[in-house]
Amino acid sequence: MASTETPVCDFGWKAVDFALPATDGRTYQLADIAGPRGTLLVFMCNHCPYVRAVIDRLVEDATHLQGAGIGVAGIMPNDTVAYPQDDLDHMTDFARSHRFTFPYLIDETQEVARAYGAVCTPDFFGFNDQLALQYRGRLDASRREAAPDVPRELRQAMLMVAETGQGPEHQVPSMGCSIKWRAAA
Repeated sequence: MASTETPVCDFGWKAVDFALPATDGRTYQLADIAGPRGTLLVFMCNHCPYVRAVIDRLVEDATHLQGAGIGVAGIMPNDTVAYPQDDLDHMTDFARSHRFTFPYLIDETQEVARAYGAVCTPDFFGFNDQLALQYRGRLDASRREAAPDVPRELRQAMLMVAETGQGPEHQVPSMGCSIKWRAAA
């Protein structure tokens, strides 16, 4: 599997609205996800080894951030025809087995991933309370291997965003599997 790194954070870029179905049967818009102190959108999928290596820490950090007033959602952008293990049924199982505390949305048309400029899974977009981008870094220093004793970069950055409205100037790009785009029609 080829790995890809995210681009540098484009501070202040405004979040794009969406309406996406979730594993809980609801359809969510950005306003449904946004928290009073910030919002974290994570482009992710079920089969990516990078996501699988960090998923339990991601859920733990998301739960912590939600407690701090930050809204969180996962968005699955992959082509489910080519990668059926990422379809909604498998997403539902994945969310349940990892005890997601946040909505897990499917971007079937891939329009949301394109609008955000998402490139890989996981790809983190951390916004302040004005929905201005403040974080586009990694979860932590782990990659495809589990590394539980590393600093929680995403958690610390988003807590900083919740307190100050701004993210850290220095951010290390996230690395993951490239998004599985549909072939052009």
